[in-house]
Amino acid sequence: MKDLRMAWRNLWRNKRRTLITVMSIFFGVVLSTMMGSMQEGIYGSMIDNVVKTYSGHVQIQHKDYNAHKSINNTIDQTDGLLDSVLNIAHVKAAVPRLKSYTLISNGDKTRGGMLIGIDPEKENNLTGLKQWVVKGSYLQKGDQGLLIAKNLAKHLEAELGDTIILMSQGYHGASAAGLYPVRGILEFPTPELNSMGVYLDLETTRQFFYAYGKMTEIALLADDYEDVPTIEKELYDVFDGRYNYLSWKELSPELVQFINSDKASGVLMKAILYLVIGFGILGTIMMMMAERRREMGVMVAVGMQKYRLGKIIWYETMMIGFIGVIAGFVFSLPLVGWFSANPIPITGEYGAAYEQFGMEPLLYFKLSASVFLNQALIVFFITFGISAYPYQLVRRLNAIEAIRG
Repeated sequence: MKDLRMAWRNLWRNKRRTLITVMSIFFGVVLSTMMGSMQEGIYGSMIDNVVKTYSGHVQIQHKDYNAHKSINNTIDQTDGLLDSVLNIAHVKAAVPRLKSYTLISNGDKTRGGMLIGIDPEKENNLTGLKQWVVKGSYLQKGDQGLLIAKNLAKHLEAELGDTIILMSQGYHGASAAGLYPVRGILEFPTPELNSMGVYLDLETTRQFFYAYGKMTEIALLADDYEDVPTIEKELYDVFDGRYNYLSWKELSPELVQFINSDKASGVLMKAILYLVIGFGILGTIMMMMAERRREMGVMVAVGMQKYRLGKIIWYETMMIGFIGVIAGFVFSLPLVGWFSANPIPITGEYGAAYEQFGMEPLLYFKLSASVFLNQALIVFFITFGISAYPYQLVRRLNAIEAIRG
């Protein structure tokens, strides 16, 4: 305790030197926190854009549907099922869908595609489907018309008002066929969705497939993508493993692959940043030790043990590191909070590219405990590693040479 007090007093004998060292750690924490927050914010924005366009954060399906996407692998939409799902913590929205492959024809043009039965209002609340209608109008509840994706409409030479023929296999082997006018044409930000198929009202789709009261999936929207593991666990508890639960990672493996590869390059960037931070702290510690070399030589010459002096210097270094980390944490908290509430607009060509892919041209920051904790701990451990240098320097100190300068 006595050594700690002495170390604390030593810090403030030369305030300018201490503040310079603290500031180097402070800026290291702030820089690494801002970089980590921006990286997580960008990933979160990308995930939200993908899941809100189509898949949702989690899908509840029949246990066999993912392996065999048959209209026979459906689940019953009972009165309490959707309510039970919506009552789970962190679930913001849940929409039922009934979908299966079908032949889609217009005149002498035919192509295979997906028929997706939706509740128009609920689907729009979850995915914002209405915003992708570029011609015509959005579906109404009970509508007998359909929405068709842009590339598919182009292939079939279908225009608004044209009658589309749908043919497929219905529930339990029934023959499904029907005529549906084109209500609207959809243009999604991704080419894959633009060729996917057609959208019908959910009840109209059930009539088409003779699958009354059935659905192939329930798509869920979570408060945050980090809540997905909690939601999946709760789904298992509530429904006792009755259904299959797929997260956005399983539904969008290409997005997971992209994020993982980007994180790998991000690790290199962070390593360079931490290296710069580490050398910055080491430089100020070396400067501090050089200034105090004569002072330490005198202390050893008058009888102070090198072990004890090294311990006091180590305490000083760790205290400086602790003050720098705490100050960086306190400063970066409101800064990241402000940027997370006020994302930075992206203008020019980059902004146009974002909009082309259906993403908001904004640079997001994420406000989460892990962002602050990880960066603060890493910088603190860098300081901890560097603190070995002054300790060893004191242990090897030659008092006579130090006093002579």
